[in-house]
Amino acid sequence: MRLSVGITGHRANNLAYSDNASGIEGALEIVFAAIDSSKIEELKPRLHALLALGTDLMAVEIALRRGWQVTAPLPFGKGLNAAINAQPQTVEDARNMLQGLTASDPVVAANAKRISDLASRATCFELAERDARMTQMFLDSLQLPISPDAVLGFSVSASDRAALAGQAMIDQIDLLIAVWDGHSPGPVGGTKHTIARTLEMGIRVLWINASNPVEWRLFDAIEALASRWQLPLLKDAEAVETIVGSLVPHDESSTGAALLDAHSPPTRSRKRFHAYRRIEAIFGSGMSGAFGSLTQRYSPEDEVVSNDAASLLNSAKTLATSDSNLIAKTETEIVRRFARADTIATYLSDAYRGGMVANLLLAAFAVIGGIAYLPFFDAALKWPFALFEFALLATILLVIVIGRRRDWHGRWFQTRRVAEYLRHAPFMLLLGVARPTGSWPRSSDTDWPEDYVCSILREIGLPNAVIDQATLRIALENWIGQHVSAQRRYHLAKAIRLERINHRLERISEYLFLLAMLTVAFYLGTEAAAAAGMLPTQDVRHASKLFTFLGVALPTLGGALAGIHYFADFGRFAAISESTAHRLEAIERRTATLLSAPDDELDYGRVANIARAVDEIVVSEIEHWQDVFGGKHISVPV
Repeated sequence: MRLSVGITGHRANNLAYSDNASGIEGALEIVFAAIDSSKIEELKPRLHALLALGTDLMAVEIALRRGWQVTAPLPFGKGLNAAINAQPQTVEDARNMLQGLTASDPVVAANAKRISDLASRATCFELAERDARMTQMFLDSLQLPISPDAVLGFSVSASDRAALAGQAMIDQIDLLIAVWDGHSPGPVGGTKHTIARTLEMGIRVLWINASNPVEWRLFDAIEALASRWQLPLLKDAEAVETIVGSLVPHDESSTGAALLDAHSPPTRSRKRFHAYRRIEAIFGSGMSGAFGSLTQRYSPEDEVVSNDAASLLNSAKTLATSDSNLIAKTETEIVRRFARADTIATYLSDAYRGGMVANLLLAAFAVIGGIAYLPFFDAALKWPFALFEFALLATILLVIVIGRRRDWHGRWFQTRRVAEYLRHAPFMLLLGVARPTGSWPRSSDTDWPEDYVCSILREIGLPNAVIDQATLRIALENWIGQHVSAQRRYHLAKAIRLERINHRLERISEYLFLLAMLTVAFYLGTEAAAAAGMLPTQDVRHASKLFTFLGVALPTLGGALAGIHYFADFGRFAAISESTAHRLEAIERRTATLLSAPDDELDYGRVANIARAVDEIVVSEIEHWQDVFGGKHISVPV
C-alpha cells in the first residue's frame, strides 16, 4: 500500500515562514527522507498539496526531487488557482494571467510560472465549478478604489473553496505534515483549520513549528491541539520512521489477493448448499416456488461491466473533463473486483447459511428417524433406524468440520464487506470522495477487508480531472441517483420478502408445537376414556407408540424451524433493510432537490456531502449486519 502524505502550512507572506524558510526546508528534507526510508514495498510515497505559495510549493519541489508522486486538489481550476496564488496587486495583472499572458510585475509573474510548472507535473483535481463567480469576485477585490465588502466576500469564498480542497486531500492521506507557528488562528481552509479537520478524521499530524523548525511534535487526537506545547518533542528522523512504519498495514495485499485475486470465482451455486435458500423459497414464495430449481448463475466480470456498470462508466467517458485513466482503473480495479468479491461472498453465504440450516433440519430428522420404528416395528428392527440416525449425525459433524476448516463464516463476512465497499466505490472515485483512513470501521475478527479495499482505492487516488457543472449534474443523475434508486428498491423488496418469511416461519413452528400439544392431549383423552371403559384398553396401548412418535416428531420439527428462525433472524434483517431503504429514500429526495437548483448553487461540496452520506449508509448497514451474524458461527445445532 502506497503511503500518502498531505502538506499544509503557512504561505510565503507569513512572518514565521519568511523568517525561517531555510530551516523549514531543511526540516521537510529530513522528514521526507525518513518517510522515504520507511516506504512500503518499494512504492514511492504520494504527496498531496493545494499548491499555495509557501509551504505547499516548497514541499512539492522536495517531493518531486525525490521521485514522489504529487497530487494537487485545487480549490479552483488551474488557471484561476495560479492567478490567485501568484498574489497580484493589480486587476490588470490578474486579467493578464487569467488570459494566459504574463503579469507585468516580475515577482507575480515568477510566482505564477512556478505554480503552473509544478501543476503540470502533478495530478490535478480541479474544483472549477464556481470559477466564473470566483473569477469575478477575485477581480472585484483588486479594483480601485478597493471595496472592503468585495475583499471580504472574496476572502471568505476563497477560504471555503480551500476547505473543500483540503477535505479532498484529507480523505486521501495517512499522515499530514503541518508547518505552523502554533499561534496563528487562520481562516476556514487555513493551516490550523486543516490540522483540526485532519485530527477529527482520525488521522495523525506531524507538526513542524514554523517559528523554530527543529521542533517537531505529533498530534494523534483533536485534544492535542489544546496541549500542543506540552507534547514531547520528536528527537530525530528515526522517530518519524517509527511513526510512518505504524501507519500502513503490511498484510492486506496478500490476504485479499489469496482470497479474491488468485483464483477464478465459481460460476454457479451448488445444490448441496441450497438449504437456506430453499427455506426462503418455501416460506417466501409458497408452494409455487418451493420445489423449483434454485441453482444461481453468477454474473461474470464482463457481464457486470457491460450491464450493471455500463451507465456509470459510459456517462463518465462522455465528459470532456474526466480522467480516462481513472475510468479505466475503475473498471479493472473496482468493478471487476466487485464482481469477483460479490460472487465469492454469495457462494460462501450459501455454504455457511445453507450448512447451518441443513444441520438444524438434519438434527430434527435424525431424532424423528431414530424413533420412526415405534409405530410400526418392534425393538428388534430398530437398528436400520438407528443407522439412519447415526448417518445424519455423522453428516452434521462433517458439515461442522468442513465449515470450520474452510472458515465459511469468516470468509463470507470478509468477502461480503469487500463487495459492499466496492459496490458504491466507482462514483466515489470519479467524484474524488473517499473515506478517510481513520474513519474505516474496525472488526473484531480481522481488518484485512478494510485494508484491502482502502489500499486499492488509495492507489487509484484522486482523478486528474476538472469538476464542473456538467460533471456534478451527471454525478447526481447517473452516478449517485441511479445507484441509490436501485439499492433502495432492492432493500425495500428484500424487507418485504424477509418479513413474509419471518412471519410464516414463526407461525408454522408455532402450529407444529400446538399440534404436538393437541396430539398429547388427545392421547391423554384416549387413556382417560380407556380407564372409564369407553375405549378398548388394548387398542389404546397399541396406539400409544404412534402418539409417542408424533409427540416427539412434531415439536422436534417445530424446534428445528424455530432454530432456523433464530439463526437466520429474518425479522432483524427485514428491519435493517427497511431502515436502509428509508435512509436511501431520503438521499433520493436530497438528490432531486439539489438537481432542481440553478447551476450557480450546484457546487462540489453539496454533491460530495451526498456521496459521503451514501457511504455512511453502506457502512452502517454492514455494521448492523455483522451484529446479527457475528457470533453465529457454524456449530452443533442444539
